[in-house]
Amino acid sequence: MSLSPLELLAVVLNVLGVWLTARRIHWCWPVGIVAVLLYAWLFFHWKLYSDMLLQGVYAVLQGYGWWRWRQGLHEDGTVRVGPLPLREGAVSLALGAAGALGLGWLMHRHTDAALPWLDASLTCFSLVASFWAARKRIASWGLWIVLDCLYVGMFAYKQLYPTALLYAAFVVLAVYGLRLWQADLRRSLAGGATP
Repeated sequence: MSLSPLELLAVVLNVLGVWLTARRIHWCWPVGIVAVLLYAWLFFHWKLYSDMLLQGVYAVLQGYGWWRWRQGLHEDGTVRVGPLPLREGAVSLALGAAGALGLGWLMHRHTDAALPWLDASLTCFSLVASFWAARKRIASWGLWIVLDCLYVGMFAYKQLYPTALLYAAFVVLAVYGLRLWQADLRRSLAGGATP
């Protein structure tokens, strides 16, 4: 399957957005808005409707993340990060699982979605990871690593190889982001700053 110009642009913007996120630069959010809108159109065309809906929610979360990240910046303009509280993590994951079951059933029962259960599960847990990222939780990167690995498999199965490669790059960028955010938290704690 050949790479369309629109898919290529979406890939480039997504890589740029994740790289900016890993570097804790707040411009990741407006770049992300454009990227998710492009992918919404592509997912509709590919009949991955849960992921198409996810892109719409991502556009809203991008705005929330941009607003949230403007608060609590380091002197150099980068974002302060912190650990995920256990209760917030448990509630978020439970909501992700409930959403996956509900959305999966809807997509399976009422659409011609290509992979309704997998697509819905990845969609709902991606929302959890995005929420955690917007709240500057380091655990978001660990969840992204797992999800992006699963996305690689789904897109390869659908023979969407450029997007599968994009998600493979996301795995690498998520490992990079995790390491940077963990190092930032260690520096903040060593300096006596509150994350």
